[in-house]
Amino acid sequence: MEKKKIEETTWCIIPVYNNAATVGEVAKRCREHLPNVLVVDDGSTDADLREVFNGSDINVVRHGENLGKGEALTTGFEHAHRAGARFAISIDGDGQHFPEDIPRFIPELDEDTIIIGAREEVVGEMPKRSRFGRGFSDFWTRLETGRPVRDTQSGFRAYPVEHILLLPMKYSRFDYEIEVLARAAWAGLRLESIPVRVRYDPPDKRVSSYRPLADTLRISRTHSRLIGRRMLPWPFQRLVPREFSPTELFRHPVCVLKRLLMENASPLGLAGAAWTGVFLGALPLIGMHMITVLFVTMRLRLNRIMALSIQNICMPPIVPGVCIAFGYYMRNGKVITHASMKELGSEPLQRFLDWCVGSLAVAPALASICALIIFVAAKILIHIQDET
Repeated sequence: MEKKKIEETTWCIIPVYNNAATVGEVAKRCREHLPNVLVVDDGSTDADLREVFNGSDINVVRHGENLGKGEALTTGFEHAHRAGARFAISIDGDGQHFPEDIPRFIPELDEDTIIIGAREEVVGEMPKRSRFGRGFSDFWTRLETGRPVRDTQSGFRAYPVEHILLLPMKYSRFDYEIEVLARAAWAGLRLESIPVRVRYDPPDKRVSSYRPLADTLRISRTHSRLIGRRMLPWPFQRLVPREFSPTELFRHPVCVLKRLLMENASPLGLAGAAWTGVFLGALPLIGMHMITVLFVTMRLRLNRIMALSIQNICMPPIVPGVCIAFGYYMRNGKVITHASMKELGSEPLQRFLDWCVGSLAVAPALASICALIIFVAAKILIHIQDET
């Protein structure tokens, strides 16, 4: 589709809450790149943006009260969809993003893809709190979606409107932007990133409606619930068909094996799979280790080959014996001696309890050590490959 046609079916949506001082300039600069710009005033108290933009070619919708950023985006999507929009590019109204980066999205727009503007070109200094929050959110979103996603907290994004409105969203504030990525990935949509610029003003000039404690707790709760839903066995509603059917395993087993070997095969992805395999392998899941590892890695889209292979280091007798020894010490306050070892076999239920207790300490420690080794080894191998 030619560029002009795409721009005509793409709306720019600006959710705003108490950013009257900056949103006017942001909307004006967005209008230079897209013919349709919609400001969603989410119950601002510093101004009624319908009056601010009165007489301009900027569309404005106002909530009677503050409903949250997620509700503002949803209102914008619904309004744009009724007007015939296929895509919506969201941008915050606080002036941090550069509307001049909108043309970077246009060539990448796709009805099966959410595009995230990853804030890689920083003007000013990004606060340490923002860096931590960005890494924290990216890590959990990767677990929830099984995909490497960059800058999941960025509000500069491109959405396929029709598909987004079909997602069963539950959250309405800042946690909406986390939930929409997970549910879109579960529905079969792709998550892509492109580099964009971002400006960080000095602390005394920043205006933000983000409440550090309340919104961080809300986002953490959202991640926990999404991980919990990811682990449930029933399938997700898909909006996009799978790239291959289950019968492909029988028709093209070599291709499927290659895909499994390359699944989430980055250093961090392999380390995550190794951690999962060793952690579950050390637990007293007698006769259920392989099934449990396979189930968890499938739900989290981790590298199954890595997890299933490395969990074998936890086979008896060494790792279970260490867990039993730790558990025995934690329960009795003394170390197992040569004499007491003769009695271990006569109390199987007590030893199983020792294994349960001891594995709570041994499993995460051993899993972390193995994950670190795998991560470093993968990094070294990639470095050697790049040099050759």
